[in-house]
Amino acid sequence: MAPKGSSKHRPGFHAAVLTVGFVVGGFLTQIARKFLPAGAVKEVLTTGVTPSIGPLQLDLVILKVQLGPIALDVAVLCVVGVLVAYLIARSLF
Repeated sequence: MAPKGSSKHRPGFHAAVLTVGFVVGGFLTQIARKFLPAGAVKEVLTTGVTPSIGPLQLDLVILKVQLGPIALDVAVLCVVGVLVAYLIARSLF
């Protein structure tokens, strides 16, 4: 008998669900920023936290690479997108 819950799925499945959820949530956030009228609802749904890292520099003698800055914009609608993706994935698998 297969175990119940999310323990039967591999970490790649969870990473895919998180990725799809954040992408869908990002689209929802951008749509809300563009089409919602100014007000409290727009502020709550589209205001996010943006942590960033960088710029990171790697200087080897023959190769010099600079990466960054890398930032992640997480808003309320991104979290909603992750929850929706999780619920859909749970119902399908």
